[in-house]
Amino acid sequence: MVKRLLLLAAWLCGSSFAAFAQNVGQPLSFVVPYPAGGPLDTSAHLLAKGAQQSLGSITVTNKPGAGGTKGVELIAKAKPQENLVVMGAVATHAVLPNMGAPLSYDVYKDFKPLILVARVPNVLVITKARAEELKIQSTSDLVGYIKTNPNQLKMGSAGNGSIGHISAEMLKSLANLRLPNVQFEGASAAQKALLKGDVDMVFDNLASALPLIASGELVALSVTTPARNVALPNVPSVNEAVPGFDVATWFGVFAPASLPDKDAQKYATALQAALSAPANRDQFRKMGIAPEDMRLQEFAEFVKRENRKFQFLINATKIKAG
Repeated sequence: MVKRLLLLAAWLCGSSFAAFAQNVGQPLSFVVPYPAGGPLDTSAHLLAKGAQQSLGSITVTNKPGAGGTKGVELIAKAKPQENLVVMGAVATHAVLPNMGAPLSYDVYKDFKPLILVARVPNVLVITKARAEELKIQSTSDLVGYIKTNPNQLKMGSAGNGSIGHISAEMLKSLANLRLPNVQFEGASAAQKALLKGDVDMVFDNLASALPLIASGELVALSVTTPARNVALPNVPSVNEAVPGFDVATWFGVFAPASLPDKDAQKYATALQAALSAPANRDQFRKMGIAPEDMRLQEFAEFVKRENRKFQFLINATKIKAG
């Protein structure tokens, strides 16, 4: 009788563990919480292809909506039999959690960080025609013009709480500028408004801005990280003209918090190998991305630091949830 009770207890413990673990024998689904074609989507496809030899079949599924939270929720609320990871980003895992609006997930309790894929700056751009008209060749020129002509220029951004919006508000705060900020539904809409002349400048997504910078349509004034970017080595940092400026877009892979540590290690190792593969590095470089090497607990600590940082930035710039 005692033996049977012990066996039953062991079975129940095993069943309880299985109820919280993903079925890693099933094909892995890589969720991208943004539309197809962007840098996160491209990166997910590169990682999925590169990690298949180690992890088996991997499909990439786009689940855009609600600023990325719709797709992220799928992983936070994943059922035991589902085998899911998500390409989380600074917006979903550091900005939105500090905007004051309630979320259906907890950044710390609902996810297990696997790897940081990249930290990428946004780039402050102005059209070539506008730059020539206003005689602006640098961020210092731009700041000087706005100080002399307050409220005459318009900044475009991808929407409330976006990295472009936060960057714009940080620039205004640090440089003490009077600069209206016009918000659009997404980065591509803000870029289109810039090209049409509806706004005068944008903190644009680096990957989408690079072709227009290369063609000469846009002039890159500065990047938002303290270090210069490999894709724009001659473009200075905003920080060089406005000390204290430091904002980066980052993204990485997260699993449900219930994924066992041994499986998380397996996933992280395979995804990092794909990220570091020479062929993929070339593809990342074309997008202005320098792949990172930060996994598991180190990545988790990074997410905590980023939350503290954006909590400070959002409070300092008085950005509120829309």
